[in-house]
Amino acid sequence: MAVVQVVPIEERGYAHPEVLVSTDWVAEHLRDPKVRLVESDEDLLLYETGHIPGAVKIDWVGDLNDPLIRDYVDRERLQSLLRSKGINSDTTIVFYGDKNNWWATYAFWVLRLFGVTSMKVMDGGRARWEDEGRQLVTEVSKYSPGNITLGKRDDARIRAFRSDVESHIRATKPLVDVRSPEEFRGERMHMPDYPNEGALRGGHIPGARNIPWGRAVDPDAHTFRLVDELKKIYEQENGLQPDKEVIAYCRIGERSSHSWFVLTYLLGYKKVRNYDGSWTEWGNLVRAPIEKP
Repeated sequence: MAVVQVVPIEERGYAHPEVLVSTDWVAEHLRDPKVRLVESDEDLLLYETGHIPGAVKIDWVGDLNDPLIRDYVDRERLQSLLRSKGINSDTTIVFYGDKNNWWATYAFWVLRLFGVTSMKVMDGGRARWEDEGRQLVTEVSKYSPGNITLGKRDDARIRAFRSDVESHIRATKPLVDVRSPEEFRGERMHMPDYPNEGALRGGHIPGARNIPWGRAVDPDAHTFRLVDELKKIYEQENGLQPDKEVIAYCRIGERSSHSWFVLTYLLGYKKVRNYDGSWTEWGNLVRAPIEKP
């Protein structure tokens, strides 16, 4: 099967094309000591079956989430993790993963909470790398400890909590539910083809628009759509505006981090937050308002 050809990243009209790199770029930088490839997958065992040469693994469950409370690890733990991957203060981190970069953008978003800026995402993710027949290895990459220093975590700018969502509803500001239409309608509590669990009630947060995360990706090429296509989806069809405050959510915050990435970096929205409590929190809250079509 022929690999679907795509428009070069710099010609797609993105607000911040510099945050994406192509598989060609990655192939050219496999031995660049200033670049660290990081694979982050939903399938926690996928990295071990084969990964891009030189890539390290970040486990979204064990590495990014606190083991006791539903929150992210603290600054010291995350800094130690990144240093153990050989990441220095001048390292460019390039994320990629399965599911068209669900978890790559999730890890990207978590690191942004700590002020990390030197990051990129490999457009097309693991699927495009494999489609192109590029090399995968099973050897686990090891590096000398790095020296990256993280700042104090700042949730305010890009993360939303329950109280923020409640205020957002009262102010009738735009909410984007990036789950499947079945979840949005309350017919499912989880993604299609997954166990139907995660919340006691189905539906969506009042006033939310349903814009499934996957619409931002070309399903054949696995790459992000052109900016005109993205504007049609988010703005012409759903009325979003770049100067408005937007909150995105899904079930646990990973799919909505993907939409946060699209709105923030590809379309240039300035005020987008990810509600990572998402439906597993809202759908279990006592007396929280829920809508169904």
